[in-house]
Amino acid sequence: SDKSSTSGIMLTVVIALLPLCVYGVIIFGLPALVTIIVSTACCVVFEMLFQMATKQTITIKDCSAIVTGILLALVLPPTTPIWMTMLGSAFAIIVAKSFFGGLGANIFNPALAGRAFMFVSFPSQMGATWLQPSADAISSATVLSTIKAGSFSANTDNYLQYFLGNRAGCIGETSIILILLAFLYLLITRIIDGKATISMVATVALATWISGGDVVMALISGGLLFGAVFMVTDYATTPVTSWGRIAFGFGCGLITFLIRKFGGYPEGVMFSILIMNAVTPFLNNLTSRKYGYKFGGKV
Repeated sequence: SDKSSTSGIMLTVVIALLPLCVYGVIIFGLPALVTIIVSTACCVVFEMLFQMATKQTITIKDCSAIVTGILLALVLPPTTPIWMTMLGSAFAIIVAKSFFGGLGANIFNPALAGRAFMFVSFPSQMGATWLQPSADAISSATVLSTIKAGSFSANTDNYLQYFLGNRAGCIGETSIILILLAFLYLLITRIIDGKATISMVATVALATWISGGDVVMALISGGLLFGAVFMVTDYATTPVTSWGRIAFGFGCGLITFLIRKFGGYPEGVMFSILIMNAVTPFLNNLTSRKYGYKFGGKV
């Protein structure tokens, strides 16, 4: 399909996500596979049912519901019960996407909105981690908690295990090398321009360094890189201008750092992106070129 079409763009994103899906299943086993299948299937079905019920054109061929389903699955713990995944999918598609007018009209990233709904509604299950013997015995949440408490001591082996993805965490956020390869693929195919991604990651790195934290672990633990590559590059919920995207990434990075350092949760990526989603219209207005005007008055 044409890369410039919606379905072409979405399919390219799916291709970028597939290695993370496969690796998640390798690390976490059958529960991860079930979560991915249930989330993706439910998102497609819920979108179709909503459009049928409201007598809209069925648009599941644009593949955006598939992307939402995969993204939601990859930011969930593999132990998430099936019924909970179905609820999150329903919220993502019906409330966060369809109620706002469908693809391109939604204010909040649907996958993250679905995860936030689940996180607030079922905090204990959403904080759970699943470990197989091959996985690192420290969950990402625990690492971020110990970093927050100032009692975490990293070493080269820690860094290597995290880079390769041999650790606990959400299904798709574990392998740093696969996320970076996906980022390069999306850059090469010109699906994303990377400004918001680099801005967010650089802001977290700089703020962590200034505060005397472990910069490497701040970047490779939790969901920072997954969010920076797949969530802050979403067309519908992030600014359209280059400067807007840079400001968006800066805001996401700063809020992530502040939540990690001072907030009640060890991880702040999800909340930071959703907060900045709400600021996107303002950033678009602030950074868009006003035709017919120049600084200081009319042309």
